[in-house]
Amino acid sequence: MTHVDTHTHLYVEEFDSDRELMLERAVKEGVTKMLLPAIDSGSHERLLGLSAGHPENCLPMMGLHPCSVKENFREELKIAREYLEKGGFVGVGEMGLDFYWDRSFDDQQYQALREQLEWAIHFDLPFSMHTRNATEECLAVVKEMQKGKLKGVFHCFSGDERQAKMAIDLGCKLGIGGVLTFKNSGLDKVLAAIAPEHLVLETDAPYLAPVPFRGKRNEPAYLKYVVEKLALIYAMPEMEIAAICTANAKNLFGI
Repeated sequence: MTHVDTHTHLYVEEFDSDRELMLERAVKEGVTKMLLPAIDSGSHERLLGLSAGHPENCLPMMGLHPCSVKENFREELKIAREYLEKGGFVGVGEMGLDFYWDRSFDDQQYQALREQLEWAIHFDLPFSMHTRNATEECLAVVKEMQKGKLKGVFHCFSGDERQAKMAIDLGCKLGIGGVLTFKNSGLDKVLAAIAPEHLVLETDAPYLAPVPFRGKRNEPAYLKYVVEKLALIYAMPEMEIAAICTANAKNLFGI
């Protein structure tokens, strides 16, 4: 089995002590492609350094995370746009809305989201959408801007069946990771009504580790536990589920 981890922050300091070993474990488990979404200018050099050191396995995106949208968001967007102009990125993001933490910059988050979706159209790249406590709002913005050009992933999808089908109708995939294995997430019931052709795999490492590692550091090698759960939901062999999700990711991101 081969897998694509479509959303993983392997460049952050949580992996500084064993990054090379972690990458070896990932490849050993068949995770041959790991897509790295950006956060902000404070970590761009780390992200690009990792992708330059492992160009076959670690593929960069570029964007501005909604939690990094502050007073200087225009400067941050300018930096990200300049990187995108240079090329070599597989996607735009991590973009989106986060209404869980600080609500002081809601308007700026919307501005940053719309601008980054415009980049996705301009550069013909898929987006990676962060939607914490804001799934409905993110869907509305994509619907507003979807003129047949936008494509992307609703990262760490945790919405209901209606929202899942709306995202799919808008030309998007659902990013499925460790939350699926959580006992009371309810995501298994939502996915039972959604064909696996609409899913891609992700870890969001180092966050949201699946059972049996919940609460600990996540890493791409743990994708197999998500695949195991999907195989149960769809009553399909793990090999078949993995093949479908890998094809979905490769087609979407052009890798």
